[in-house]
Amino acid sequence: MSKRAEYIDKMEVQLDKLNKKMHDLEATAKEAKEEARQKYKDEMVKLREQSKVATVKLDEMKASGVDAWEHMVTDMEKMHDAFTHSFFSMFQAFGAREPDQKTAKKDDADPSTKA
Repeated sequence: MSKRAEYIDKMEVQLDKLNKKMHDLEATAKEAKEEARQKYKDEMVKLREQSKVATVKLDEMKASGVDAWEHMVTDMEKMHDAFTHSFFSMFQAFGAREPDQKTAKKDDADPSTKA
């Protein structure tokens, strides 16, 4: 498997895990008081948008040529960092149990694997 394919696979896994955790967060929000529930909903809208943007960028990476690869990895890393930061900030803001950050660490998707 090429380094490019490995990178794409790792990013897909990380995005899938964050999306699953967002789903779990929604279940928690249903049990919260109305005011907290509305804040959850507002933040979830933002997280879903970030997830969609990251998914589109990942799809673009899959279709990109070798010439565009390095630039796209840089963009993907920025999106991944922003999405992950927003996600974990939401956990802190709402006092939820901190998720396992290993599931979202970009260390597994080392940008030095650019192909």
